[in-house]
Amino acid sequence: MAVDQGEVYGLTTGVGALRTVDLDTRGTPTLRLWRSHAGGTGAALGDAEARATMLVRLHQLLRGGAGVTPDLTAGLARAVEAGAVPTLRDHGGLGTGDLTVLAQLGLTLAGELPWRSGGAPVVEPADTDGLGFLSSSAATIAVASLAVVRLADLLRAAEQVAALSHLALRGSVAAYDARVLAAKDDPFAAAVAARMRSLLDGPDGQQREPARLQDPFGLRALPQVHGAAEAAVAAAEQVLAGEIGASAENPLVPADDDHVLHHGQFMTQRLASVLDALRAALPPVLALSHARLSALLDARLTGLPAFLADGPSGSSGLMIAEYVAADLYARASTLSAPVTAGRTVLSLGLEEHASHSTWSARLCADLADLVPSLLACELVTAVRALRIAPDRALGAAAAGLLERCDWEHVAPDHVLGPELEAAAVVVRAGCARR
Repeated sequence: MAVDQGEVYGLTTGVGALRTVDLDTRGTPTLRLWRSHAGGTGAALGDAEARATMLVRLHQLLRGGAGVTPDLTAGLARAVEAGAVPTLRDHGGLGTGDLTVLAQLGLTLAGELPWRSGGAPVVEPADTDGLGFLSSSAATIAVASLAVVRLADLLRAAEQVAALSHLALRGSVAAYDARVLAAKDDPFAAAVAARMRSLLDGPDGQQREPARLQDPFGLRALPQVHGAAEAAVAAAEQVLAGEIGASAENPLVPADDDHVLHHGQFMTQRLASVLDALRAALPPVLALSHARLSALLDARLTGLPAFLADGPSGSSGLMIAEYVAADLYARASTLSAPVTAGRTVLSLGLEEHASHSTWSARLCADLADLVPSLLACELVTAVRALRIAPDRALGAAAAGLLERCDWEHVAPDHVLGPELEAAAVVVRAGCARR
């Protein structure tokens, strides 16, 4: 990077509160910076997250705004192509740049830290590569991207699980009628309703006779609740695409000249906001799942034995599944609290704000880990109901999911753990891919 304009943050000066201090460029300033910022504490990113971090950072570097040397970019490209996986410990990200994670990645490329698996030729970074390489939220973007994809798939899985519950409860499809959804400008709810109709249609597209004039909200309000979550996913995907393709390094080195620009484009406030919104949209979806599970245990709504029990008087059946789902819902709710309301002041008060998108991304990943277990509670209950009354699912497209639920049907009271785990596997596999 050639610079003719005098002082440049991180190149001729220190960083953070040291921005007014002239940088001693003797020795290896890039490696000094990476060593001091590596942190190296906290849980290590998973292989997929670590690899995604490398890929996001490579894509950003190829935009040219970081001002790092071609040798460093090429070294990262070789590592990506070789399938190498670094150990990247994640403590230290605040949504203003994943300094600790990218410092560890830089030191791994430079041969000072070992690869967790695989490897790539050692890169000798130039003195001008230090801050330019670190100035990115690539790890946050990577974690968020993988989590959002998982959550999007789980939303579609939740629709299929809900469809089985709808069949078992002999629900009405009137709430999903295209004329109802056309009466309000809500394309996401309309799309959910259309998918539900396709899952619930009887043989030759015939509608089934409902058991009630109006269903509980767990069935009737599903398009509106799931539609809000679908809209939140779409917003998150749009913002993530922008972040992946951004040149947000500070300072920015425009490709058309050597004039360096100092700015705040690294602040991932919009990403933090949409991830908070996505997490806030998920508990209502899970609340409806819990509500449908409760309905399936109610003999007044199903016409089947209470708690779907089979055995001596007082048998509990699937009673405990409702408790497990309630616990998981409470845990999901705690993971959905917003992070954007917090404030962090750093570096002697000179960096007085942070977006906290990193925390929101990690919470999205934690939610994606938890959701399958909650949906599994509903799935096990719906499957039990439909095994008691199999005629209720005849001819429905949703019955395809029922066929994948191949765990043994044990009617008397027994330990439910193996069934719940098997159901979670089915949910994680993705009942429906977009």
